[in-house]
Amino acid sequence: MKRRATLLAGLILFLSSFPLLADSIKLGFNYPQSGRYKDLGLQQRLGAFLAVEEINKAGGILGNKVELIIRNTAGSPERGVSNTEELIRQENVDMVFGGASSAVAIASGKAAKKLDRLYFGTTTSANATTGSEGHDHMFREYPNAWMTANALGHYLRENYDGLRYFYVTADYTWGQSSEASIRKFTNTTDEQAHPHALTPFPAAHMRDFSKALRSAEESEADVLMLVLYGDDLVRALKVAYDMDLKDKVQIVIPNISLGIAQTVGATIMEGVVSTTPWEWMIPYQLDFPRGQAFVESFTEHYGVRPTSTAATSYGIVYQYKEAVERAGTTNTKALIEALEGHSYSLLKDRQQWRAFDHQNLQTVYVVRSKPRDQVVDDELRSDFFEVVGSLEGEEAAQTLTEWQAERAAANKPPHL
Repeated sequence: MKRRATLLAGLILFLSSFPLLADSIKLGFNYPQSGRYKDLGLQQRLGAFLAVEEINKAGGILGNKVELIIRNTAGSPERGVSNTEELIRQENVDMVFGGASSAVAIASGKAAKKLDRLYFGTTTSANATTGSEGHDHMFREYPNAWMTANALGHYLRENYDGLRYFYVTADYTWGQSSEASIRKFTNTTDEQAHPHALTPFPAAHMRDFSKALRSAEESEADVLMLVLYGDDLVRALKVAYDMDLKDKVQIVIPNISLGIAQTVGATIMEGVVSTTPWEWMIPYQLDFPRGQAFVESFTEHYGVRPTSTAATSYGIVYQYKEAVERAGTTNTKALIEALEGHSYSLLKDRQQWRAFDHQNLQTVYVVRSKPRDQVVDDELRSDFFEVVGSLEGEEAAQTLTEWQAERAAANKPPHL
């Protein structure tokens, strides 16, 4: 009898270490349904829902149905934090992901850590997300500003070396770190020779962009670097076009997505240079069959092409699934161990969750926007980008020494 009681107690203890043995596995999705990044948020949502649908049709995660529970951040770090706390405390989600603003992702990730849940950053590019503000519960799928700037710098040094730059930069975490990184990799750190204008964030108006772009025009720069994103980038590109700046400078932007390009329009976008980790035409240009299958499924489901932000949220859901299956549990500590150093290939070539900072290492593509007639030749008028350069993840990312220097500058320990 005593032996049976001991076995029963052991079995109960064993089962308690496997919190996935419930009716479902709940994923908390913290995204901008409204606000300046709402278009990016919609694509994230569509990508996440498609992944969940596919996984459930295939039997779920270790036999458990997956539920997606959503909250709207409206682009606010404060709402991101309150959403994260609510998702974990009230909805009992097993992990949280999302964020189209680095400030939202950073704040939400810290809230998740306090409550011992993983947080996967989606479209968050500030170096700080997995750098100075990084921690063991944060994993970032999207390339950071350093990686995109490094890839962009390789291309720009080859094609626009020695020219004068002017920066128009959103005055917040991502804008500041992106400008600093691009200056480093384009040899334009001299702010007298390569000046900049800051625009308010998140409350910039058309007059702010007009003022900044007039300064750019007066500088007689050769390259106009628009360190902006979302609605801010859309507005600035339209103002630049109305001012005929496209005829006077090469316009470059650190990050682009199909959604932004579609909002701006093919005529204005033509010739603009940028970077992206993924867009729907890249699997066809570079022959990634699994990426092509995702494009076709997404397009059939929703009647639109997927963007890089859709691919990011789709990939995160699948990576969480696979980590749970490798670990055999949804226990946070076990999942961190299952993710660290893990390499995989899903919608593109090889990717890896780097162990020391939890940054996803992946190829960054430099793209140029195609002429309008090529864009509209696609049945959904969405064939915007041609790959003109690339840099693999290991080469694009900070080294351990560089990452530790960033941490030291912020008075953070040399480890997560």
